[in-house]
Amino acid sequence: RFSVQRYCTFQMSRLPVKLSVRRMCKADLLAVAQLEKECFAEAWSENALAESLAEANYVFFVAVVSKPSCMADEKDTEEIAGYVGAYLAADELSITNVAVFSSYRRCGAANQLMKALDAFAQEKNLYGITLEVRVSNNAAIALYEKNGYEKSGIRKGFYSKPKEDALIMNTTEDHRTILDHEKYQM
Repeated sequence: RFSVQRYCTFQMSRLPVKLSVRRMCKADLLAVAQLEKECFAEAWSENALAESLAEANYVFFVAVVSKPSCMADEKDTEEIAGYVGAYLAADELSITNVAVFSSYRRCGAANQLMKALDAFAQEKNLYGITLEVRVSNNAAIALYEKNGYEKSGIRKGFYSKPKEDALIMNTTEDHRTILDHEKYQM
């Protein structure tokens, strides 16, 4: 479980909530599939998510919101606020999707998900992380830049529904240890 927690007050309820990030599990699949439908024209199905979750070369994290109960005898409620998925290719992660439910945007969920993925890359001694994002998605581009990603190219016509180019972004930090990095220098 990723240890960063954040407290945020949502405009709807005005109740303080606790946001934490953890690895995704099977019990999260339905909520994440619903999130996909809310956010993407070409959403991953629950079955596609389940198949990827079962594969060793995929990693998924979810941002979970815990809302305290107003009643002493009731348990706090938890729900998925967002998720990030990535595919491990050789010594790099390639982000497949980052999504946050509209009701939980602007509360730090996407930022914490990106930090969890970065911590995973460091833990696994990976070279870096790459992603594609719609060239028109200024909010996502700002999030990625805030987390150390730099623009490195364009994929023409990458997206459909609607047709759009993708901006390629990469982390600039090499996540391999210094000793491993010295082995690869020429």
